[in-house]
Amino acid sequence: MGWEALGHWGKDVWRIEPLLGGSVNDVWSVHVDGHLAVARLGTRSNADLAWEAELLQHLDREGLTVPVPIPTMDGRLFVDGLMVIKYMKGGPPETESDWRRVADTLRELHRLTQGWAQRPGWRSSSDLLQAQTGTKIDLAAMPQEAVVRCRAAWARLAGRSTCVVHGNPDNPGNVRITADGVALIDWDESHVDVPDLDLVLPHNAAGLEGIAYDIASQASAAWEAAVCWKDEYAVRRLSEVRAAPAEGKF
Repeated sequence: MGWEALGHWGKDVWRIEPLLGGSVNDVWSVHVDGHLAVARLGTRSNADLAWEAELLQHLDREGLTVPVPIPTMDGRLFVDGLMVIKYMKGGPPETESDWRRVADTLRELHRLTQGWAQRPGWRSSSDLLQAQTGTKIDLAAMPQEAVVRCRAAWARLAGRSTCVVHGNPDNPGNVRITADGVALIDWDESHVDVPDLDLVLPHNAAGLEGIAYDIASQASAAWEAAVCWKDEYAVRRLSEVRAAPAEGKF
C-alpha cells in the first residue's frame, strides 16, 4: 500500500518533509491531528514491527523517553510496513555530562529488558560464534580471517547476561537531549545481546576501565564491521579489531 496507508491515522494527516532516518526506512515528518509526528515506511515483517512496538510501549510505561507508536484510528500500531511515532524534540548530546546521562539511560534500558525475547530474525554476538547469518549480518560475505577476528572478540562476551541493546547509541543523531530527559531514537539496530555493546561511548561516558573497556570496544567494533560489511565504515571498524589468538578456532 505504501504511503497511502497513512490514511489509517485519520483524515487530518499529511507528510511534511523527508528526514534523515534509519538505514532501512523511508522517514518523514508528518502532521497527525494537529501534532507533529514521525512516519517510517519500510519492508520489515509484522513480527519485527510488533517486537519494536511492544518494546517501546514497555519502556514508555517504565518512564524512559522513547518515540512510542501512535495508534491508527482502529488501534493498530502499524499498517503495511508503516509506523507513526511520537516526535522527539531536542538536540544531540554535546558535552561529557550529556554523554554520561546517555550512559545512565542505556543502563536503565538494559535493566528494564533483562530476559527480553530476541528480535525476530536477529542473532546475538554469542549466537554468531556458530551461526553465519542474522538479519543484517552475513558472515559468509566477509573474509574468513575477518570472521575469525570478529568471533574472537565476541567470544570474550560469551556467558554474560543479555538484554535489549539499542545497537547504535554512540551516534549523536540517535540521541536527543530533551526537556524530559535523554531520548533514544532510531531503533533499527536494537536486538537482544550483551549490554557491553551499547557502552562504548564518547568520553568513555559509561566509565568502563581496563579489560572491561577493551572487551567492550573490541566486541563493538567487530559488531559494527559485520553489520555494515562491506562499506568504508565497516572496513575501518574491522581494522580496529585485533587479530585472533593463534589457538582461537570457531
